[in-house]
Amino acid sequence: MKIQERTGAGAGRSAVPAGPSVGDRLPTPPRERKPALAALAVLLILVGALGATMLVLQAGDRIEVVKITQEIPAGQAVTDSNTTSVMVAEDPGINYVKWSQLDALKKLKAVTTIPGGVVAVGEMFGEEANVPEGKSLVGLSLKEGQYPAGLKSGATVAAYRVGGTSRSDSGDGDTGGSGGSGGSTGGGDAVIVEKAVVDYVKETKGDDLVSSTNLPVTLLVDDAQAAALTQAASNGEVALVLVTGN
Repeated sequence: MKIQERTGAGAGRSAVPAGPSVGDRLPTPPRERKPALAALAVLLILVGALGATMLVLQAGDRIEVVKITQEIPAGQAVTDSNTTSVMVAEDPGINYVKWSQLDALKKLKAVTTIPGGVVAVGEMFGEEANVPEGKSLVGLSLKEGQYPAGLKSGATVAAYRVGGTSRSDSGDGDTGGSGGSGGSTGGGDAVIVEKAVVDYVKETKGDDLVSSTNLPVTLLVDDAQAAALTQAASNGEVALVLVTGN
């Protein structure tokens, strides 16, 4: 009888243990703090902000300067056609020629040949060209047929006296001189300068059409040859020939 009473007493109870109530939660472990990562993130933010600030400041310090677009021979000046403006970062260590100074720059001459595509600086210009001692720069204006095709700056040429009325002075114009470096008046197709360096020649594009405009050429010659070459050039009696050494 006692056994039956105990069984009956426990019959209404569930065999599954009761779980915690809805309001009760298990304790969670505290979050692990990582101060090093937080400091790194702050540092990256500051570096990015500083870089952006520097870019803005540099962009604000840009100045408009003169850029050479075409080669300028020694002794020649800048023009509106061989210059343009460009923006650069201001640098106190570089003597840039500002675009506002272009008119004043036109009054100066290139001390040496200036290639195209460079930014102009004050040291490139002066009152006169930087011609080597004992040398002279002589300008020529040549027609088609008085110069070889593809003539370039730096080429070595010989200058001949051709055509004109000066060779009829003595009546035997075809005999000519012996080809020395003098060749003043008279004489046939005489050599005026045996070897001269082309300091400047205007570059022509392949699609340029033949026109009546003469080709400007500047030769670097000895002082003793400058007078005869200049005289022949003024009469349009100079022809250039490429010689050995190019």
